[in-house]
Amino acid sequence: MSVDLATVKRVARLARIAVSEEEANRMVGELNGILGFVEQLSEVDVSGVEAMTSVTPMDMKKRADVVNDGNKAADVVANAPITDHNFFLVPKVVE
Repeated sequence: MSVDLATVKRVARLARIAVSEEEANRMVGELNGILGFVEQLSEVDVSGVEAMTSVTPMDMKKRADVVNDGNKAADVVANAPITDHNFFLVPKVVE
């Protein structure tokens, strides 16, 4: 995959970045260098490598996946001006 001048200008326009002609020409080479490096990474055989979450071996802390209401309903509406049974009360806007 390679990037041409038109692609650099289009991406700069989409990102709302002002790029001069000289900067755009320089970016073509830089972006092609980055993409070349990424393509080199795809050549590495990682089929026997286990995925890592950290550079040091450790077990991830996990919590039980339990559905609950959080027991925080009263805390959520504590600063509301008007509530009713842990629900916000708002003025009627539709007649």
